[in-house]
Amino acid sequence: MPVAGANRQTTATQSRHLGQLHQLRQQVYDQLRCAIEQGSLRAGTRLPPSREHAASLGVSRNTVLWAVQRLQAEGYVVARVGDGTYVSQAADTPPTQGLVAPPRGLSRRGQLIAETAARWRPPHVAARAFRIGAPEVDTFPFALWDRLARQASTRQRSDQAQYLDPAGNPDLRSAVAQWLWASRGIRCDAAQVVVCSGSQQGIDLIARLLLDVGDEVLVEDPGYPGIRASLLGHGVLARPVALDAHGLRIDEGAAQWPAACMAVVTPTHQFPTGVCMDLPRRQALLQWARTHDAWVVEDDYDGEFQYGGAAQRVPALCSLPGSERVLYVGTFSKTLHPGLRLGFVVVPPALVEAFAMARAITDRHAPGDTQAVLARFIAEGHLLRHLRQMRELYQERQQVLIDALADASDGAWQLQPSDRGMHLLHGAPAGTDDETLSRNALAAGVMLAPLSRYAMQSARKGWLLGYAGYSEREMRAAARVVGALARRL
Repeated sequence: MPVAGANRQTTATQSRHLGQLHQLRQQVYDQLRCAIEQGSLRAGTRLPPSREHAASLGVSRNTVLWAVQRLQAEGYVVARVGDGTYVSQAADTPPTQGLVAPPRGLSRRGQLIAETAARWRPPHVAARAFRIGAPEVDTFPFALWDRLARQASTRQRSDQAQYLDPAGNPDLRSAVAQWLWASRGIRCDAAQVVVCSGSQQGIDLIARLLLDVGDEVLVEDPGYPGIRASLLGHGVLARPVALDAHGLRIDEGAAQWPAACMAVVTPTHQFPTGVCMDLPRRQALLQWARTHDAWVVEDDYDGEFQYGGAAQRVPALCSLPGSERVLYVGTFSKTLHPGLRLGFVVVPPALVEAFAMARAITDRHAPGDTQAVLARFIAEGHLLRHLRQMRELYQERQQVLIDALADASDGAWQLQPSDRGMHLLHGAPAGTDDETLSRNALAAGVMLAPLSRYAMQSARKGWLLGYAGYSEREMRAAARVVGALARRL
């Protein structure tokens, strides 16, 4: 036999022997530990001498010594010089009798959070039509993103692997500030941008730092349940305010909830109804904030997706004069993809340090390499090009959805087109059971969110249909399912 082959065979034999030896040691250790934990060997019991113990088990003395030394290191046994080894007093835990009492359950606040979140939490399945909020990801420029990542030098990668500024990568904060001015009309310094893990964490930071337990906050009804769940998590009372064709009825909200110290709104494309808050209503909201020394949180979750020309796009609420009391929350989960887990909050300069420290005690900071790549992605104009493509694609897909539903339902479902957003609402008469159709659709493989799931006191009914992330084939197939179910109503 060649020498090389013999060496390989010897090495393999040695490896098998070592594996068997370790397994034997582990078995002896497990038996002793189990006997101690179950009470067979009580505290103060002297272990048999290692030679006798090895002989009774039919193993080598070294195997027993290894197991005992490990138990000693873990505090299960103690060695007394010249006397032997004894079970430690710390290991004297009597065996449990009967059933163990369950741990304390959720707090009242925890129950409210769980119940609120459970009403809207989507199933953990791959995105499928007509799930709302899902962007197009198949055509995302992953190759470009990877190329940008490879451009980082070894020194830069090493720097990004350290603990970083919890407020975010300076280059990314600067890129975001410049982007907001060009795209949403918001004038802010890079120092006012605090990077976070999506808009949900941004809202959580705001509630954590600006609200106390028992404070009242005005929220849109129907509105995004994730906002309400976050507020509940901090002991804050979410107060529902009705909507109309002009947006949040701040006059009614102020009259009904005079103690409110914050309002959370989605003014550019109200979630979930799609209403755009008009200028008089925006000005009234800002006046309310000044008069009541209150905060306004602008959740601009899909404000980039407006399909008219640049001159027709509605700027952010935060861009208006007198918006000093507005905190702007943005996310890249819709503009790029949710896997990035990156968003940001624009806050007054005096609050930046507090927000950064609050971020630090939650998850320290966002991944440094991802922040660095995103900064280059924005600065080199790739975000602008990507959004232009997505706006064209989404507008086309919206029309596909409208046509597909009309055809599949024999004209019963006539969705109204929108010049913004990533989903459409099909309203239904008051008293409609929108939950049943949604459950039946889900059983058939189609996600169809009922409007009632997003309401607190509102009696509005209907269904939400996302179109951004789905091909024409997917939407037409899903539309046939919905059409067939709708005809049975």
